[in-house]
Amino acid sequence: MEALASGTKLRVGIASSGRFHLLDLARELDALGVEVCFYSYLSRTRAQIFGLPGRCHISLFPIVFPLVVLQRLFPWIFPHTIERLMCWALDVLTILRMRRCDVFICMSGIYLHAPRFAQWRYGARVVLHRGSRHILSQKEIMARISQAQQVTPFMVRRELQGYAIADRIAVPSTQVVESFAPWPEHACKLFLCPYGVSLDEFPLRIGTLPSEPTLLFVGHWSYRKGVDVLTDAVRALDGVRLIHVGHLLDAAFPNHPRFVHHDLVPQTQLRTFYQAAHVFVLASREEGLALVQCQALASGLPLVCTDRTGGADLARLPGLGRLIRVVPSGDPDALRRALAQALDDATGKTAVAPITEVERDNLSWRAYARRHMEVLIPNERSSTMNYNK
Repeated sequence: MEALASGTKLRVGIASSGRFHLLDLARELDALGVEVCFYSYLSRTRAQIFGLPGRCHISLFPIVFPLVVLQRLFPWIFPHTIERLMCWALDVLTILRMRRCDVFICMSGIYLHAPRFAQWRYGARVVLHRGSRHILSQKEIMARISQAQQVTPFMVRRELQGYAIADRIAVPSTQVVESFAPWPEHACKLFLCPYGVSLDEFPLRIGTLPSEPTLLFVGHWSYRKGVDVLTDAVRALDGVRLIHVGHLLDAAFPNHPRFVHHDLVPQTQLRTFYQAAHVFVLASREEGLALVQCQALASGLPLVCTDRTGGADLARLPGLGRLIRVVPSGDPDALRRALAQALDDATGKTAVAPITEVERDNLSWRAYARRHMEVLIPNERSSTMNYNK
């Protein structure tokens, strides 16, 4: 594709399922002067709650709504069939409603025919967003845990086909980049860009923290998230409480007073939990870059995470390394030691400077969108690894 003519507005189509990080990208690209169309099953009213202007939103909600209900309320009923129907419906509806674009951005696996259509109809460059490790690496990791939810052959096929047609593949962390290394035909397309956070939604915590040392984990209670390892580490810490917020999936939740579970809450209510914890912890075995880590850091919490969460990339953002401890995944003893050290920092036993406003700005969605502009402008050359701007 030739470079845009001088004065011509860049047109970008962005296809998600629900909100995810792509709505935040759409909102910030619009603020930077890009002409954006965001395709999703979110209603327009809900999209506007998250700051996306109505002119940018194209809702697929009415037709996809029954599938969303089945997927969320009855996930055990024909899950593989619903997965296929959801992908097919989102793909077809996006094609039917697609407007002219220079760049088409979409989530890997979920979208396949819509990006092909954008390439054929409009000559658009396709930027695929892959949040987790290469699908074959992810499949291998999860296959080692028989109790865990497995990657389906259907999704493996779609992911691999998506990698093949994409012009660029946006990934959030170095460990995801490394997982693509055995497949150089895919690895050469990667663009590394860590996720951001809404600073207004997650202000710095204020007020008095609980007297009892408190850890916070937000996410699915599952083997993929390493909750068995996390449980062992917390049990080895005297007098420490763990608060969990999210769905209970394939792992049992400990029946112990020091482990407290809360069902999933709207994102606007998460700040309450960040304000009442000392340290945020994420023990995942396989993950790209969990957004909750950015939310926790922006709220002022120290972060303890594994090398499979993208936390190491956040530690390379200017000034944030002192607030982040990264341990090997699957090692409860290393996790325990890091949690004990982080709690010492958070409870004043050791001196660590709190996060500054400049450092918080590096975590913003606006900074994320600016990094994306490097690959959205046709023919602009940029390093896939240079994101500290």
